[in-house]
Amino acid sequence: MDPETRRRLIEEHLEAIRRLETPPAAAEDAGWPPKGYYLLWHIVVGMTLGGIGALVSLGANMIGAPLLGEDPLKLIRVYLTFPMGESALTAEAGSVLFIGCMLYLATGALFGVLFHLTMSLFFRDAPRGRKFAIATAMGLGLWIFNYYLVLSWLQPMLLGGNWIVRLVPIWVAALTHLCFAWTVVAGEFWGRFEPETR
Repeated sequence: MDPETRRRLIEEHLEAIRRLETPPAAAEDAGWPPKGYYLLWHIVVGMTLGGIGALVSLGANMIGAPLLGEDPLKLIRVYLTFPMGESALTAEAGSVLFIGCMLYLATGALFGVLFHLTMSLFFRDAPRGRKFAIATAMGLGLWIFNYYLVLSWLQPMLLGGNWIVRLVPIWVAALTHLCFAWTVVAGEFWGRFEPETR
């Protein structure tokens, strides 16, 4: 190989190496950490906090029900009347009630996304007391919306009975939703996306 060809090839290879060492600006902008609001992170955190909130509210109901002379899983039996109708009230303990508990937790996870997205988008830097006040309003609003604006007519229309609104006392329903909302907002501290600095 003649010296001129060798020098030209070396220059071409060195130029290719320089291009590989210096990534384009657009590739750096699309890298990690994400710029702005990281939606997928907040959806996953909302689902996690919502599942924990549902678990806490269900646990509080299971502990509180026997103190009032009720079955610990009464809430789940009444909750299952939406898909199963009145037969859920006499369901044997076992797989049906286990599925009811899982549905309860899944519903909490879905509502947790709504709660967490609202808190992280609009109230991220609000003081803790204000966050709890907003969570209280959201929890009570969710209860009123679900029970009196949706289930009060939808369950009778689909299944012929209004068991959820009729069988769950107002104060139990309100406290269950508040317990959920307060648990979710208490976990907001762990839901912040703070990537490590380079």
